[in-house]
Amino acid sequence: MDSVRSPEWPPAPLGGLAANSAAARYGTPAGATPATGRATPPPPYRPQTGPRHGAPDIGAGRTPPPIPVKLLVAGGFGVGKTTTVGAISEIAPLTTEAEMTSAGIGIDDPGARSGKTTTTVAMDFGCVTIDHSLKLYLFGTPGQSRFGFMWDDLARGALGALVVVDSARLDDCYPAIDYFERAGLPFVVGVNAFDGQVALDLASIRWALAISDQVPLVQFDARDRLSVRDALLVVLDRALDRATRNRRD
Repeated sequence: MDSVRSPEWPPAPLGGLAANSAAARYGTPAGATPATGRATPPPPYRPQTGPRHGAPDIGAGRTPPPIPVKLLVAGGFGVGKTTTVGAISEIAPLTTEAEMTSAGIGIDDPGARSGKTTTTVAMDFGCVTIDHSLKLYLFGTPGQSRFGFMWDDLARGALGALVVVDSARLDDCYPAIDYFERAGLPFVVGVNAFDGQVALDLASIRWALAISDQVPLVQFDARDRLSVRDALLVVLDRALDRATRNRRD
């Protein structure tokens, strides 16, 4: 991240306190004489009737700020979580990528089709405004099992999750699906189409992952903004359906 630079304060005027007085700064109006003796008493206090200082003013036809919604982008190692967040984020995504070294050989396997040379060591972050009333904040989880302790913190306050799956490496996706099933958090399984294709059809993937028919299973391209948008909208629909059913109960 870029370092934060202190604001450029103007230099202090020469002459000490006298040079910093109102008369020195603004001068004396033409035709006026410097005040002598006792100053004119201040006007009586009148409380302000407008909005409190710092409080949002949504009156007078102003549109209220969009509602923030936190979603997770999770999955195994090298399935395309960072790519997914970066493709949809309207800001420069925050990433914590580190170069993969020889120490990870045999531990971190990105797959034969992947040219991955970096790995997420903390999280990814991005955001996207859906419309004037809704804004998504996306948190990408690290894929390696040794960073699993961070998932509880990242999942706190989230309304749903997109579990990204590589159809050629389904074994890496079981821990993520088990996590959200145990947590009771609504999730959608998104099969990332590497090179525009998947190794198995969706019905076979659903059977292999042993997920119920109530869990949406979609195919998307993590590199394509519109494709990622459609997958996230399914997550939102899933979360809204869960919230509606809980309210009825």
